[in-house]
Amino acid sequence: MRSVGVVPARFASTRLPGKPLLSETGRPLIQHVVEAAQRATRLERVIVATDDARIADAVRAFGGEFAMTRADHPSGTDRVAEVAAGLPDVDIIVNVQGDEPEVSGEALDLLVALLEGDADAPMATLATPIRSEAVYRDPSCVKVVCSAAGRSLYFSRSPIPLHRDALPADGPLGLLHLGLYAYRRDFLLKLATLPPSPLERAEKLEQLRVLEAGFPIVVGIVEEPSIGIDTPEDYRRFVERWLKSPA
Repeated sequence: MRSVGVVPARFASTRLPGKPLLSETGRPLIQHVVEAAQRATRLERVIVATDDARIADAVRAFGGEFAMTRADHPSGTDRVAEVAAGLPDVDIIVNVQGDEPEVSGEALDLLVALLEGDADAPMATLATPIRSEAVYRDPSCVKVVCSAAGRSLYFSRSPIPLHRDALPADGPLGLLHLGLYAYRRDFLLKLATLPPSPLERAEKLEQLRVLEAGFPIVVGIVEEPSIGIDTPEDYRRFVERWLKSPA
């Protein structure tokens, strides 16, 4: 199967304006993301999807590939779908978050492998074990519960599963959902046409639109999540880690 990574990137950010172009490491954040995604062995190409000429210029400057998209997309998924529509020969599209410069190639490869191994699943995502009660109870941390076959049953901002009697003394409390997705191209184009569902509107979780429409999502488990950058403090910590890392 032919697989391509698409990185949705926009300039506007409420908490960190201009995030893709932050360059305290000597290269823009979007370059770090692209270079991380290029470490995946199953992705033939990595394309930045943006509506901003400044981001496009930055990608061009470091030799990356980009596609200009409309400015009115309500979500990154819609932006990725616009790029996918122009890739008729591609089978799998991996949505690479534009604010995760430390995403592992192994995690992206796992997404592709999940769809290659489950012919009936149109979409794949990742999760990691929750070992902290604070994360388990934090509504900003999305949880997922899965069937024995590894498909998602539900995603929620609430603690799921709810341990009625007591939290387990050992082992994970649940699974933390990670915002990385792979789609079969035809399904992604269909998903972009579906209206927001009641559960999606209630939880503000786009993946619930998929479940509510009756489509399965296969979930892969990784031991360590990559770290997203949402605030100036997140970026500062990334810069510190990058400066300390081996050249």
